[in-house]
Amino acid sequence: MTIDVEPEASELAREAVERVSALLAGVARLGVAFSGGVDSSVLVALAVRALGEERVVAILGVSPSLARTERAEAHRVAATVGVRLVELATNEAGRAEYVANGADRCFYCKDELFTRIGNDVAEAYGLDAIAYGENADDARRPDRPGARAATEHRVLRPLADAGLDKRAVRTLAREWGLPTADKPAAPCLASRIPHGEAVTPEKLGQIEQAEESLRSLGFSELRVRHHGDIGRLELSGTDLVRAVSEPMRGRVHAAMRAAGFRYAVVDLAGLQSGLFTLTALHGGHD
Repeated sequence: MTIDVEPEASELAREAVERVSALLAGVARLGVAFSGGVDSSVLVALAVRALGEERVVAILGVSPSLARTERAEAHRVAATVGVRLVELATNEAGRAEYVANGADRCFYCKDELFTRIGNDVAEAYGLDAIAYGENADDARRPDRPGARAATEHRVLRPLADAGLDKRAVRTLAREWGLPTADKPAAPCLASRIPHGEAVTPEKLGQIEQAEESLRSLGFSELRVRHHGDIGRLELSGTDLVRAVSEPMRGRVHAAMRAAGFRYAVVDLAGLQSGLFTLTALHGGHD
């Protein structure tokens, strides 16, 4: 196998390509469950360097839980890396367990994705292995039930197995000029709905509209949590102060109301990634 490592590559990049190449030894054609985030982007870039562009396919699961902006970004990233992107319609909403939105909702979402890849895409594109972008930090977290689905479907996790944590992943993304290098984490829209409350297309649409409107106002890293009539806005750093100060306060309120929320509140605790799942796992309440 020829390993494509740039002559000017850093030691981290050289070691990463070598480790991933060893992990993918024997793989003829690899499918990567692709979201357009930094982890899956770096995984695709590593796979291309290890196997070559023609032997890697990026697979994007498309459903109402994927924001339109994220879908467009995924195509842009795939084009930057130079890898073929295939869209796959998933129907996690057809699974009662997913709609019920327990703490293990992500398991059913990933199970749907990996089942569909195995049944439809792998055969169509001659793939003999599937991988996804779990990194070494993710592997240590307790709030990622989707990892169990990956294990059950024998999905590879080259980043984690190569010992690449989030910091290393972002460093590689910057070195290779990937547009996701500094992109904030962007979990699916369903993650904004408290566990135990049903996931519906209407709620997902409200969340997407509110978040898109707020990004157009200059807020980049945010979550809009859905609490019925209440939209709870989580922001980080100085964005929190800016959101409650005039004239921005009125614009934020209008954006939330236009998305269908009767009340708009700003959470003083700031941005809390994985909040609902962590709370559910530890037996707390939101």
